[in-house]
Amino acid sequence: MAAAIDAGVVTAFVAIGRRNHDEDPGVIGLLETAAPFLVGLVIGWVLATAWADPTPVRKALVIWPVTVGVGMIVRQLIGDGTAPSFVIVATLFLGATLVGWRAALLAITARRPSPFDANVEES
Repeated sequence: MAAAIDAGVVTAFVAIGRRNHDEDPGVIGLLETAAPFLVGLVIGWVLATAWADPTPVRKALVIWPVTVGVGMIVRQLIGDGTAPSFVIVATLFLGATLVGWRAALLAITARRPSPFDANVEES
């Protein structure tokens, strides 16, 4: 599930960017633009060994910069743009979302009482 959320975040980033720049809304164009970042995402997951426990924020602190870095390198290699403003926007958006959903999950689960918590009253 975490991999799907991450891939969805990357795809949403690309879709928003393509829409804001009036690019073709087709699936092929979306996938072509997303591919460098999805490759980076896979590499980030491997480096973070995220499949073992994908939700900790510390995993995202590896996944995020690798996704952005590899994505930008691949874009540069295939002749796509890596303008400084694009790098900044990609870094901020992907950081906020790849780290953000994990931080939100942590905050939610930290507030739930455990069924094993001695302070939980029985009904």
